[in-house]
Amino acid sequence: MSSHLLDESASGVYIISATPFTESGELDLESADRLVDFYLEKGVAGLTLLGMMGEAQKMSPDESETFVRRVLRRVDERLPVVVGVSNPGLDNLVWLSKLSMDNGAAGVMVAPLGGLGTEQKVYDYFLQVFGALGPEVPVCYQDYPLVTRTEASVPLFRSMVDSFDQLVMLKHEECPGLSKVSAVRDASDDGMRRVSILCGNGGLYLPQELARGADGAMTGFAYPEMLVEVVALHHAGETDHAEDLFDAYLPLVRHEQQPGFGLALRKEALHRRGVIASPKVRAPGPTLNSTDRDELTRLISRVETNVEAVRSR
Repeated sequence: MSSHLLDESASGVYIISATPFTESGELDLESADRLVDFYLEKGVAGLTLLGMMGEAQKMSPDESETFVRRVLRRVDERLPVVVGVSNPGLDNLVWLSKLSMDNGAAGVMVAPLGGLGTEQKVYDYFLQVFGALGPEVPVCYQDYPLVTRTEASVPLFRSMVDSFDQLVMLKHEECPGLSKVSAVRDASDDGMRRVSILCGNGGLYLPQELARGADGAMTGFAYPEMLVEVVALHHAGETDHAEDLFDAYLPLVRHEQQPGFGLALRKEALHRRGVIASPKVRAPGPTLNSTDRDELTRLISRVETNVEAVRSR
């Protein structure tokens, strides 16, 4: 088990790792090593494996185990690693959680089952999850109702925080959802145990989320150094500088957020940066055509010009 477990103080950028595959669709573990080194070089505070943009749903249990073991070995506890373990089967969820924690993960991320319907059912589901995991496993609640079709109100989340000490983080990915970030922070001021809030949605609303009280981001982007610097600038009180830098990258951030297509763009950019050997997205998934690639080339060129202009001010 990791010597630094996930807790309520987590902040910064926990980058959602891509999962690299070869052109034939096999796990590319050499690229996984380079990806870890790249993320470390860019200054991320943590790493999240097997997120929804990590193609976890397309991997077999054996592949998930192989990937988790390889990345955790490469990280070697230099930063905390959170593993997405959501699964319709509780036994499967517990198995991957135990495997991850035994190999050095700092915690796990769990989303509610899809379409639970009532808040009592959401609470009861997590009562089972936390009971099965045991109190020693820190948990990040993944709040992504666009995908899970299960919503959790702030009173429900507060009830879970009050009931379950191992719930230490909210991955906020509701949209629109800025008011929810504010409401969770207000609940902390009103007596709820303060938990870490890291936000997703590809970073599209990061400056506003930070201003509302988020501690950082848990998302993916082919230029993680932007996320890292924006969070650091905001925490240093340089909010205008943070937004100027964010705005310079915004065309690429927005482009990556095309539903069902953005992951292919992200992997193509990581491939061009020399991090992964192939931009392969596992089927079913998109493949870029020549027009898509030319479009990305132009966007990257414009973003590089924008960033240079911001840095030269």
